[in-house]
Amino acid sequence: MKSKEITPSSQELVIEAGRTERQYWKDLWRYRELFYFLAWRDILVRYKQTVIGLAWALIRPFMTMIVFTVVFGNIAKLPSEGGAPYPILVFSAMLPWQFFSGALSECSGSLIGNANLISKVYFPRLIVPTSAVIVCFVDFMVSGIILLGLMAWYNYLPTWRILTLPFFIGIAFAASMGVGLWLAALNVKYRDFRYIVPFIVQFGLYISPVGFSSSVVYEKWGKWSLFYSLNPMVGVIDGFRWAILGGESYLYIPGFFLSLGLVVLLFFSGIWYFRKTERTFADVI
Repeated sequence: MKSKEITPSSQELVIEAGRTERQYWKDLWRYRELFYFLAWRDILVRYKQTVIGLAWALIRPFMTMIVFTVVFGNIAKLPSEGGAPYPILVFSAMLPWQFFSGALSECSGSLIGNANLISKVYFPRLIVPTSAVIVCFVDFMVSGIILLGLMAWYNYLPTWRILTLPFFIGIAFAASMGVGLWLAALNVKYRDFRYIVPFIVQFGLYISPVGFSSSVVYEKWGKWSLFYSLNPMVGVIDGFRWAILGGESYLYIPGFFLSLGLVVLLFFSGIWYFRKTERTFADVI
């Protein structure tokens, strides 16, 4: 049987607009196991040769909660919110803040830390900072044990609002991813960000309602408190407290939607900028 000869003239090359972009998102699914391996490796490295291992994820936020409770609750005599004990007020904010600040620190150096892998093997680079956020999310889930323990200690029962907590966790994840992608991409080209990120984390802790209730700001500033809500973590933390504390806990709707809009903007602009600069990572890094 004579086979049909394929000549160059019988072949067609079809160039379809957007094909590469769609293939990239398909590659994220094809390389999905890499999310697991990178995240698991980072967890092992983080707690390697430590005596208490993963318990550090409990000790750090717990000690910070104690300091904030003493300074703001006992010394400054700032009011709680919704009749909740002050330690629960603080820790309901510590959970999203530790997640966000940890994600910023880990994401900013994730590409540099995987320079050998990035310069030698092809895979969607978006996997690297995303796996760093996943590691911080594991710490977030472990730290949640302390919140459950505090609620049991103070015999504090949540209301139906606790069912909305996954929504606010999703907002926290989007905020961490958005800012983390910006910092990861910028840190490849401008190594100054290794010094800027710790400053952002430290400064952000003071301007975010971690040790105090946002109601203090809203009562004092009135309509000007919208400027305070330009911090995207204000909406995230207030949402966590509204869901966890229940009762008379108040959520300032205009400020929340302003923070939510900024989170959405940061998330999509972070993906856009990361994808825009991704093709140069292997050359610059």
